[in-house]
Amino acid sequence: MRDTLLAVLYSLRVQDLLDIAVIFFLVYGILLWFKQTASRFVLIGIAVLATVYGLARYFQLYLTAVILQGFFAILLLALVVIFQEELRRFFERLATWGRFRKERIGSASQKEVDVLVETASSLARKRIGALIVVKGEEPLDRHLEGGVELDGVLSQPLLESIFDPHSGGHDGAAVVHKGRVIRFACRLPLSPQADRFGLMGLRHTAALGLSERSDALCIVVSEERGTISLAQGGQIVVLAGPRELKEALEKFYGPRPSEKPPSGLARVLRRNFWEKAAALVAACLLWLAFGYQRGPVGRHFVVPIEYRNLPAEWIIEEPRVSEAEILLTGPEQAFLLLDPARLRISLDLSTVKEGKQKIPLSREMIPLPSSLTLESIKPDSIQIAAYRLLRMDAPVEVPTKGSLPKGLSLVRIEAVPPALTVLVPPNLKDKGVRIQTDPVDLAGIAQNTVLFPRLVVPTDVRFADPKQPSVRVIVEVAPSGQGNLRP
Repeated sequence: MRDTLLAVLYSLRVQDLLDIAVIFFLVYGILLWFKQTASRFVLIGIAVLATVYGLARYFQLYLTAVILQGFFAILLLALVVIFQEELRRFFERLATWGRFRKERIGSASQKEVDVLVETASSLARKRIGALIVVKGEEPLDRHLEGGVELDGVLSQPLLESIFDPHSGGHDGAAVVHKGRVIRFACRLPLSPQADRFGLMGLRHTAALGLSERSDALCIVVSEERGTISLAQGGQIVVLAGPRELKEALEKFYGPRPSEKPPSGLARVLRRNFWEKAAALVAACLLWLAFGYQRGPVGRHFVVPIEYRNLPAEWIIEEPRVSEAEILLTGPEQAFLLLDPARLRISLDLSTVKEGKQKIPLSREMIPLPSSLTLESIKPDSIQIAAYRLLRMDAPVEVPTKGSLPKGLSLVRIEAVPPALTVLVPPNLKDKGVRIQTDPVDLAGIAQNTVLFPRLVVPTDVRFADPKQPSVRVIVEVAPSGQGNLRP
């Protein structure tokens, strides 16, 4: 056991540590997400099913394993549908590094905290209802409806005027951020879980709804009971008095500049310690199961040979070698990430010479990840015969089939242009290369016609122009006895 553990530690690479770190942060974020919502019970259920599935595989319980395997196949889609709101919030946090950076929400002064406490206390004494939202790290725009942009300096008179019963916006929420009232008369999403906390008014239900969807802190003043409630993290509590509100606000904003916070490392370790420990253990176990490179293995692949960068006026004599067998070695995990369909040997023929030549096949011709090693190539070299093509003008012939309709005679059939420039091998230079079109069916000709037939190119012959040329065929006819075929 000790030797195995030492072997694992000695085999650790920088890439492995980065791999574990990435998985750690992902698992940690998911655990925080499940912890802060009712979805944690879903996580427990999934973990139980995963454990049962693992035991079924281990004890070879075929039916149980097949059923659970099918369940896990649709689980991802089901989670996306059921928890779309929670997933959206999770990715918003991930985009802003909300839980991993955890900056202070703002440099709130004691005056700002005092303004919120005194205002809430004053409104509670007067039994004037109010809903104040203190924005956290997460964006709120998609949760707010309506409202009026304000951007006014936070003060007790301003808040009291907003929630004055004669004010048009007193039934909505006021949003506070960094010492300013940025918006008021907003409508918030209602919570579907309000029944868990007993009878609550509309303001309390709205405050709870926003706290379930964001990290904002919501202060609610009840006009019926004259109490102050606080909603945060999907929970709502009635406070005993202004002192509890002040403590909650100071905790929400973080330590004041005059207070000395705990040392950085100690603070990081203490916050969500058990979630961090569970995420680290899970990341290490996942790496051992899927990322630990126990030893090199070998795999044989048959790959195509690609001939590229051959100059336009050159040709490779057939038959040419089209495949080769290669042996790759490396960790098992590297082969899991390898796409065999992308393997190929690429021969650069930009510097090819005329005649027969032997080209060795090497590692540089095969694009491979750094974790895989090329052990052998069979064959280790190929022989090709290359030669330069010669230019010549090949006449265009227009074959025909069938006969003209009765009463018509053929005056002329002509190809325009009458010849095309082509590239031919040296052995065909003196053999009279000709380019033919597809046969013209005279039975379908009833009048003078212009056709654009397909060109038929002989083997080993290509056009000098890379763009496919076109030939226009002119067919001229006349009533019988009024015209003769022109040469």
